[in-house]
Parts: sequence; structure tokens; C-alpha cells
Amino acid sequence: MQCARCEGFMVADSLIDIQESSVPMWMKGWRCVSCGNIVDPLIQRHRMIQQAGATRLLETKTAMPRLRSALKATA
Repeated sequence: MQCARCEGFMVADSLIDIQESSVPMWMKGWRCVSCGNIVDPLIQRHRMIQQAGATRLLETKTAMPRLRSALKATA
């Protein structure tokens, strides 16, 4: 696999996420040995969404007005 940033060599790596949860979470990912670029499943999913042109799905502001009006209607 080639790095998208520098076209260097990517190696499989075990990554730890200590910021998002109270318990460290391990996941598999790829790390470039040249520039240190990291690609994990979440990064890859967001890139696929952006390439598909569906960036509005990532924005919470577009979904919030619909949710608020639905909540007001049921209250």
C-alpha cells in the first residue's frame, strides 16, 4: 500500500485511541514509514464520504432543524 500524502511505504500498525473513551481502544490501521501519515477505518470512511460528494451528511447543522421541528411537533 502507498501513502496518499508522500507515496511512501505503508505498514500495518496497532493504534490506540486514548482520547475518545475512558478505556483505551485498540484498532488496526496503516502508518507510513516515511512521513508518519496514519490511516484507520474511521479516517478511511470519512475520505470515502468526501469523495462521494456527500459531505453534507457529516454536517450536524443541516440535520438539526429537521430534528427540532419533529420534536416540537410531538411535544
